[in-house]
Amino acid sequence: MKCGLLMEAAQTHQSLVEAALGTLKLHTETLDSVVREEIRRTLVDELQALTAESNGATQALRALRRAANIRAALWSVGIAALCCAMTSAIIIAAARWLLPSRAEIAALRERHDQLILAIARLEERGGRIDLRRCGDAGRFCVRVDRKAPVFGQGADYFIIAGY
Repeated sequence: MKCGLLMEAAQTHQSLVEAALGTLKLHTETLDSVVREEIRRTLVDELQALTAESNGATQALRALRRAANIRAALWSVGIAALCCAMTSAIIIAAARWLLPSRAEIAALRERHDQLILAIARLEERGGRIDLRRCGDAGRFCVRVDRKAPVFGQGADYFIIAGY
């Protein structure tokens, strides 16, 4: 009888163990789905946070690029303006150094007018005469107008060409 009771107790314990194992298996399966769902939810949350941070970083980089482009454009314009100003200053300095002043220009104009008057007087007095050295002896000769009348008692005076 002890043996039968012992067997019955063992069988009862075995059924309790099987029931506990079934419950444990059910809890394990439920726990597995709960853990999977928790991992999935955590992964989705982290990926959404990563996406948000990536979008924020992208926007920050785009803003940085715009700022860098504006800064580069301003530097380029500034350097170009500085180069133009320096070039203009160099050109003005060279012009003042190389070109004559207003007083010098006025003096040169006056001298020019005097020279033109002197040339006109010289032309009136024979400045357009084509005078050369001719022959082996290098004697002076002059070009004359052969169609013009001759003058003098011996007809030995001729009109000079151009007069």
